Amino acid sequence: MRCFIALPLPDSDIAVLEALQNRLPFGRHVPAENLHLTLAFLDEQPPDSLEEIHATLEALSAPAFTLTLSGLDGYGGQALAINAEHSPGLRELHNRIRSRLHGLGLQLDRRRFRPHVTLARLPAQPRPDQQDRLAKFLAAEATVKLPDIPIRSFALYSSRLHPTGAEHEELWRYPLAA
Repeated sequence: MRCFIALPLPDSDIAVLEALQNRLPFGRHVPAENLHLTLAFLDEQPPDSLEEIHATLEALSAPAFTLTLSGLDGYGGQALAINAEHSPGLRELHNRIRSRLHGLGLQLDRRRFRPHVTLARLPAQPRPDQQDRLAKFLAAEATVKLPDIPIRSFALYSSRLHPTGAEHEELWRYPLAA
């Protein structure tokens, strides 16, 4: 099963992100139920490994924190995302999760952690008019900021790929310490 660990976002912040998506002039919006901040991508995992991952995450202790989302970015030119500011709480949770997963022998992606919430998928080859409209959108929304998002839990998700996009299902949620 294809899996990842992520921060679910509060409904009130999802609504703000949906309003931002609605102002985007083109692209395929990420559905509201799929808006999240990925902490670790686990790729394909057999069921017995999934149980071991769950037990490890269930035993993990980390404090709750607040998150700030600000600034838009075109990740690889094919996705539009809002960035997350690196806070001590986010960094600590990310590092604890990676450490525990390495302890299980999982080989994780070695890319630098660039926390973000993907808002839309963009065409691989945008037309010149789309490039102009995207530039205007980015200029108009350059100051977008969602401060003080309460993060009280993280979750393990499964992900199924479909021609119309990914479908995510929350498997388990893990509370953070108050």
